Amino acid sequence: MSDVPDNANEHCPGTESEQAGKTSSCQGCPNQKICASGATKAPDPAIAEIGVKLSTVKHKILVLSGKGGVGKSTFSAHLAHALASDSTKEVALLDVDICGPSIPRIMGLEGEQVHQSGSGWSPVYVDDNLAVMSIGFLLSSPDDAVIWRGPKKNGMIKQFLRDVDWGELDYLIVDTPPGTSDEHLSIVQYLSSTHVDGAVIITTPQEVSLQDVRKEIRFCQKVKLPIIGVVENMSGFVCPTCKNTSQIFPPTTGGAAQMCADLDLPLLGKVPLDPRIARSCDEGKSFLSEVPDSPAAKVYLSIVQMIHFINGKQSPIEEEEEIEIK
Repeated sequence: MSDVPDNANEHCPGTESEQAGKTSSCQGCPNQKICASGATKAPDPAIAEIGVKLSTVKHKILVLSGKGGVGKSTFSAHLAHALASDSTKEVALLDVDICGPSIPRIMGLEGEQVHQSGSGWSPVYVDDNLAVMSIGFLLSSPDDAVIWRGPKKNGMIKQFLRDVDWGELDYLIVDTPPGTSDEHLSIVQYLSSTHVDGAVIITTPQEVSLQDVRKEIRFCQKVKLPIIGVVENMSGFVCPTCKNTSQIFPPTTGGAAQMCADLDLPLLGKVPLDPRIARSCDEGKSFLSEVPDSPAAKVYLSIVQMIHFINGKQSPIEEEEEIEIK
């Protein structure tokens, strides 16, 4: 039986607290020694450098979920595609899933490499106004395993934020791995000197997913990361032929809608399952432009409009025309 208290997440004192790493709720936490040593309180000079580097990025959005396999990378990629469909906007997608970088495949960039310039690493471009950075571009093969401990992963995230020549961007979308640990703490800490619009939380309808997603929401609250809203992914299966809907993952506890009502969070939308989404990702194409009239594509665009609307209240996002995929 685990020695970690059942309510450990609920009573976590937070990394900035004087009690960090010292309370009973910290027992069993993988970051306990780091917090107790005070290392989390020492300012990292890279934070200020990252603040300067990203001062030319207007809006930063993190895509999070405590659960793996819920479609974070798929959503991140299509959010980037949707935003970049406006040719007047400069968009970048940063993949900080160090051990499972799937963004290069989803964006059709497998085999591409990062190049060094005088101003830092140059991201890889899908289109003239859509840039991508991932550790997948630094591996010799897509099958290579990244077997790193936390400090090395954190160092790579720092490099992505500080050393990549992002240029002037309207949007930086950050695709994160599952969980609430190293990579998440790092990205929040390194972005602390620059404005972050907030996080989009991805879940699927069943309770086994919602349990982990609630932990992610609690993480955001602890580190004071604004939550833009929640997306319920794989929300029913819409048959491409007959258009009938079936519940593949039954929302036994009310799904994301009930969770959002309980926690007073915006539900941005429910994206139905569509096998053409997976096929488009495998082929490195944008589902939104491949099947623009599908129910799922319409929901994606509705979610992007919701993000604009909610962010307009939280941060100075300008009023924008309705997004159309061309």
